[in-house]
Amino acid sequence: MGTGHHRVPAPGGRADLAAAGVAALLVLAAGTTGWWLNTHGAPVVADAPPLFARWGPHLGYGTPPAVAIAALVLRFGPALAARWPWRRLLAGSYLGAISWTLALSLVDSLHGGVSIKLTEPTEYLPEAWRITDAAAALRGFAGRIVDYQPGSWNIQVAGHPPGALLAFVALDRIGLGGGTAAGLVCLAAGASVAVSVPVTLHALGAPQAARTAVPFLVLFPGAVWVGVSADALFAGVAAAGIALVATGCAARGARADLASLGGGLLLGAALFLSYGLVLLAPLVLAVAVASGRIRPLLAAAAGVAAVTAAFAAGGFWWYTGYRLLVVRYHQGIAEHRAYGYWVWADLACLVLCAGVAAAPVLRRTAAGWLGYRSGAVPPAWRDPVLLLVSAAAVAVLAATLSGLSKAEVERIWLPFAVWLPTGASLLPARTHRGWLAAGAGTALAVNHLLLTVW
Repeated sequence: MGTGHHRVPAPGGRADLAAAGVAALLVLAAGTTGWWLNTHGAPVVADAPPLFARWGPHLGYGTPPAVAIAALVLRFGPALAARWPWRRLLAGSYLGAISWTLALSLVDSLHGGVSIKLTEPTEYLPEAWRITDAAAALRGFAGRIVDYQPGSWNIQVAGHPPGALLAFVALDRIGLGGGTAAGLVCLAAGASVAVSVPVTLHALGAPQAARTAVPFLVLFPGAVWVGVSADALFAGVAAAGIALVATGCAARGARADLASLGGGLLLGAALFLSYGLVLLAPLVLAVAVASGRIRPLLAAAAGVAAVTAAFAAGGFWWYTGYRLLVVRYHQGIAEHRAYGYWVWADLACLVLCAGVAAAPVLRRTAAGWLGYRSGAVPPAWRDPVLLLVSAAAVAVLAATLSGLSKAEVERIWLPFAVWLPTGASLLPARTHRGWLAAGAGTALAVNHLLLTVW
């Protein structure tokens, strides 16, 4: 399977810089257009468009460590990723991602940071604290989704399947229901993508691509929202599920079946954490196509079915909840967010979350599909890098075209954005530090210039 060595080289750095320039112009256009609409009577319902944040330059306790971590990864990250033993690299990747995310969170220490983000009245914890009977809450969950009725769930709980709420109820039951503890759990789960994503690539036969992606995952700009939002938890669960399915594809016998089944159980759980994670399907399919195996996919499907059946037995049917969510969605601020603006401004949010390197990665992915020589080995449709990047792109395009992802996607799309760094190996090695610096600079700028809601 693919390591990238058989690809036809894409055109040089000028085309990559041009792609990055287009991405930067997209962000600028989204910002200026949003500002103009906000000031001319057609508000986009975001104070610092395209991001859901407000202007507020500041420093914090996390500023020095965040800058130091970025500098250290830029200086040593690519070399260490290339030579460290695999298990040490994964441990270092996780530690680095947690450190970077926590440092960024502490920049906002005087303005919220980790401790209070999940305790706001619109968040999960206040609802979780009120639940005394989780089984009854699950049975009656769908009946409380639509707004303007007694007992309606708050906006975050109503906007997600009950698995999200039950996760925070479980944290509360084991003594982790405080704002700081729950926030740190979400942060730790979100940072785990720095392990799950390279594990997926390695299992699919692309070890060099896996190593190349590690520094990009450590300095992932979306860490601004990993620390802290519930979507970080969702991203961690989803990525772990995909990694287990990929591990099952690389194994044989009972070990393969167990890994794939476990991945399916996690992916099933992801479906009940966020309705939008049904769009993980292209990524799972990409894993199956890259491996050329069907049996692990069937085992994973059995895991998803088991989770779905368990929730149905508990009184909640996913599709019923989704239909009611659409009603609730149009009862809230989303109804006032113009599709004509957000359908493209969402992609500017993706640039700020995934980093400007995503633009040349996507350009080279498209070139990869078009530029394979006849008879090249492996064929494009078996290359895990091209498949995973393409699958992530398909997921975000489907989400924004649906009209059910208008704004706030810098956090909502974390489960998809974390797969774009898999394409780092498509970029010339000599440019890696430059792209890493651009991503880290983006995260530092966003975190110090804006007060993000999450």
